Amino acid sequence: MIKITPKIKKIIEKNPLTIATVDRSGKPNVSVVAFVKVVSENEVLITDNYMAQTKQNILQNKNVCLAVWDKKWNGVKIIGKTKYFSSGKWKEYVEKMKENKGLSAKGAIIVKISKLIDLK
Repeated sequence: MIKITPKIKKIIEKNPLTIATVDRSGKPNVSVVAFVKVVSENEVLITDNYMAQTKQNILQNKNVCLAVWDKKWNGVKIIGKTKYFSSGKWKEYVEKMKENKGLSAKGAIIVKISKLIDLK
């Protein structure tokens, strides 16, 4: 099982992150996310504030790739599968996050990590 170390958690939660998806035809899409939370040793939570294409792609194809790095170029590529929540505990969680104050928090995305790759 993949485990997010304290070092990786800090990189994920303190830096903007990219999320890459593809639609049914294989057309890629990438978005940048400002606030991500590690919610278990192998899951991260992303808020959908402005992700129209990303949401559609996730609903069609659960596979995603995330990339995040700090100012010293310490980083990680994360490969996993997503689940999108328009309601329920994860949606309520992102609505209550101080980072999302004043933003739409339209949904929550949980990424269950299957692979971590060091970007050093």
